[in-house]
Amino acid sequence: MPAPPGSTTSLALVRQLRFCAGHRLWRHESKCAYLHGHNYRVDVEVVATAGAAVVDDVGRVVDFSLIKKRLLGWLDDHWDHAFILFADDSEAIAAVRLSTPSKLFLLPWNPTAENMARYLLEVVCPGVLADLGVVARRVSVWESDESCAIASLSGPPPAPRMPPGSAEIVDRR
Repeated sequence: MPAPPGSTTSLALVRQLRFCAGHRLWRHESKCAYLHGHNYRVDVEVVATAGAAVVDDVGRVVDFSLIKKRLLGWLDDHWDHAFILFADDSEAIAAVRLSTPSKLFLLPWNPTAENMARYLLEVVCPGVLADLGVVARRVSVWESDESCAIASLSGPPPAPRMPPGSAEIVDRR
């Protein structure tokens, strides 16, 4: 449904999602160089691809539950209860692979909150939200209640840089 004539309102929605994961920051100068974990929170802000004031026949940008189903589904399958490690961090990768069962996700960049937000915005969201008529405009990744990183689109949505990776699950039980 198009915006009312003369409307200057821009509409967006934000869905909050949570997952637990471990990581380490490769070559970090302090305690984040150790394997450790967080109870992450992700806030994803979406807008209609047809325009910032467009809503469906119900009056929504998109149903909140669809964002949850798609993005939380991806997070559950790939990052929840996994170790998210930089693909170049061979020592940490080897250590996690020694433990069984284990779940490992190799990120193409060091798994800072900034890079995790960027990966979700540029790589994951375009694929999982593609047919919903929305585009993710901003993703926040919270490592704690006090600290988050935000990735925002500053122009039109980019074509996905790479296909989203997959979790490696090792279970010899």
